Amino acid sequence: MIILVVIASLYRIIPDRPYGFAPQWAMAIFAGAVIKDKKWALIVPILSLFISDLLYQVLYLSGLSTIQGFYEGQWQNYILFGLLSFVGMAIKKINVVNVFIASLAAPTIYFLLSNFILWAGTGTRGFGRPKTFDGLLLCYNDGLPFYRTSLIATIIFSSIIFGAYYLVKRSSAKTLVA
Repeated sequence: MIILVVIASLYRIIPDRPYGFAPQWAMAIFAGAVIKDKKWALIVPILSLFISDLLYQVLYLSGLSTIQGFYEGQWQNYILFGLLSFVGMAIKKINVVNVFIASLAAPTIYFLLSNFILWAGTGTRGFGRPKTFDGLLLCYNDGLPFYRTSLIATIIFSSIIFGAYYLVKRSSAKTLVA
């Protein structure tokens, strides 16, 4: 699991990758579905996000990135990613259909909640959209490119992570039988 956290953290800071194309959503689903200790299932995606934010901050302070690692209101992002572990916990049987549904649900929940939080915030958060229903819809519209990319990323990374887990588990079972 430590290797997964480190790889996901490093992947997230790759320059010029599409914004939102990161494995953290898939990691949250996987952690919730596989890690028996639920506190660790919540901590793992947050830890991965924190490490990558720390790396972003170092790159930003060094003048090597225009993306800040730490910013106002970021704690809400950590809470949302921790909550996405519950999507994985809802998977009663790990199979392709359930992982696919969870891979659609997690970024959708994140998109709906995070854009609502941005819109409801003050100042420049939510691009200063008016606090009306139309303003909320505008804020959701602003996030659509990020949402599409996160959906694609979550499906791809869930396939990789859960697929690797399946292969390792199957290989371990064959070793025990042999």
